[in-house]
Amino acid sequence: MSDSTSLTVMPSSAPASNKPLVIGIVAGEVSGDSLGADFMQQMNALRDDIVWVGVGGERMRAEGLQPIFPLERLAVMGLVEVLSQLPDLLQARRELLEAFAQAKIDWFVGIDAPDFNLRVAKKLKPKGVFCVQYVSPSIWAWRESRIHGIMAATHLVLCLFPFELPVYERYGHPAVCVGHPLLHTIDKTLTTTPIMQLRSELVWHHDGLQQFFTQRFDEVSHLICVMPGSRRSEITAILPPMLDGIQKLLLLDDKLCFIIPTVDQNHQYIVQDILDSYPESVQRAIAVVYDAAQPTFSQQAMAAADLILLASGTATLEALLLERPMVVMYQLNNLTYQIAKRLVKVPYVALPNILAKEMIVPELIQEQASGANISRTVKQQLQPRAYNEQLEALVATKTMLEQQSNHSPADSVVEAWYMHKQRKQRSVAKQ
Repeated sequence: MSDSTSLTVMPSSAPASNKPLVIGIVAGEVSGDSLGADFMQQMNALRDDIVWVGVGGERMRAEGLQPIFPLERLAVMGLVEVLSQLPDLLQARRELLEAFAQAKIDWFVGIDAPDFNLRVAKKLKPKGVFCVQYVSPSIWAWRESRIHGIMAATHLVLCLFPFELPVYERYGHPAVCVGHPLLHTIDKTLTTTPIMQLRSELVWHHDGLQQFFTQRFDEVSHLICVMPGSRRSEITAILPPMLDGIQKLLLLDDKLCFIIPTVDQNHQYIVQDILDSYPESVQRAIAVVYDAAQPTFSQQAMAAADLILLASGTATLEALLLERPMVVMYQLNNLTYQIAKRLVKVPYVALPNILAKEMIVPELIQEQASGANISRTVKQQLQPRAYNEQLEALVATKTMLEQQSNHSPADSVVEAWYMHKQRKQRSVAKQ
């Protein structure tokens, strides 16, 4: 075993008479690092003798993680990339299992990355390690047969959404809805502050927006936030029909204004390059903005808008929690779409619709996502009656989600662990 896997298993303040709780934990990407750190923080508040070993990023290390190797070693995306890195991923799993054996872990918590973490858990569970998968694989949507592998590998699954629970209930496997982290991290003042105040503050704190809105701030009929996705492939596929729709909307109302917040400067250049191929009238109506000083800038832009035109994804959950009406669209490679259509069981693609179990926000998918349809649908959703109906449905769905996502991840795992221990003790007593 390499030096990087040599661990000093010593808690900071363990009671002298008690064995510390040793937890192996693995996050496979940056988003998992955030979830893992929050879980570690909750557990550290319950016990001061926990030893954490595994894989994570800066936030998890700040909570006391003893890293076995860098998180980046597991953060491989795409089939071709995974195949090319497969030998190292298999070696990483071997190193991880050796380090966990050396540390004599009591629990294993896999944060997302199910293809990697469930294989690790399947090796650990038969050895008496209590195994938890934090973030359910999407068995609610497709390949439900994976439930058997999950049951073989875990004692508990922590789900982000309530609609994920029924499949676990059908098979009698313990699962709890702890809620998506956005429920706790999104700024509540963005839903309570008047929209014109939010808009004024957004413009005031950004030089580019001040220039964009010069002499027309009070003349804007509606401000629409446009979000074509966070990946280059998404942007190049989805932004052109969005811009086609915007061009048609401006023929109907030349006082509409649009803002496109980007995740980084490179994405800002990609969006701007596509926008530069459109007529001057379209370019004048759209501000493409990136703000490195404000990590939640896109949420601020969404909250300040009257309506959001966006690609299907996590941003639709942000829009729901911000209580902003939206029009959702998406386009895939046609072959990929045809395959997905046959595999996926759910009738909707947008999270608000999946949560509500009905079409509360418009979805324009594949050939429906044309400029003419986008223009027509956005115009329709801006009408007072349709706008208010969608807003009421969003607020009701948000309330339902909050009510059904009120379990603490740490408390849920501790409770399941004690129940597991009691079952084992009863089993031994019967023998």
